[in-house]
Amino acid sequence: MSLKYSSMQLGNHHMDWGQRTYVMGILNVTPDSFSGDGLMGCSDPIKAALEQAQAQIAAGADLLDVGGESTRPGSQPVSLAEELTRVIPVIRALATEVSVPISVDTYKAEVARQAIAAGAVLVNDVWGLAHDPQMGSVVAESGVGVVLMHNRSRSQNVQQQATLGGRYVDIDYADLMTEIKIGLQHAVERALQSGISPEQIILDPGIGFGKTMEQNFELIRRMAELKELGYPILVGPSRKSFVGYRLDLPADQRLEGTAAAVALCIDRGADLVRVHDVGSMQRVCRIADAIVRGL
Repeated sequence: MSLKYSSMQLGNHHMDWGQRTYVMGILNVTPDSFSGDGLMGCSDPIKAALEQAQAQIAAGADLLDVGGESTRPGSQPVSLAEELTRVIPVIRALATEVSVPISVDTYKAEVARQAIAAGAVLVNDVWGLAHDPQMGSVVAESGVGVVLMHNRSRSQNVQQQATLGGRYVDIDYADLMTEIKIGLQHAVERALQSGISPEQIILDPGIGFGKTMEQNFELIRRMAELKELGYPILVGPSRKSFVGYRLDLPADQRLEGTAAAVALCIDRGADLVRVHDVGSMQRVCRIADAIVRGL
């Protein structure tokens, strides 16, 4: 099935879905990112974020995703006040310095509201508008884009390993892809009922969110089934634990595993990839696009 909507407007930027794969660079304004790239440990997080953003743009990032709360398996939530303190100054600084669209990675409506006022044009909600009842109206009233993720994360299903980090275990699905599709359809319904324009919606199947290692591999293997929903698809396999546990490698040694996952996601219909290693993954996208899209 082809996309219901072939393009999206993000601020002054026009996204043409299906023409090529877009690359979203990750900016973790946290002290506890699983990937070891949290910027809150720096003496000047805003300066560090600007430098990392400029480097990612130079390496080929089409968008930047700014997050102030880690969502790794087993992570602890942060307060609204702390998340605002982390992300709003960074987004405000980025908005005056960079030319690519800025996304805010949050499930809190007030963080999204202030981030949009500071210059964000996309809200990346890992709970698909289900966590904060005000999030839908904030997105709708602003007219920005939104990423709706499928997420079945539960702290009681997290298993920790010293060098490999956390992963999810004992997660049951009767039929993985059917349940993911139903969950995403419910998220779309929440968005539309809130008044969000359908052409402003992106779906994320939630690789690594409430799924075991085997289920993550099955999700990628069967990801083409999500095209039935008709919306652009974002995926975030970068440095995730399903790569690390299969290869027995820590987060800073998962480049090749991430590259394989990114390439296969593109083959199965991904329109955007959210990654840490922008330069390497941009090159993966170019070759994958040449094969899959004939570019």
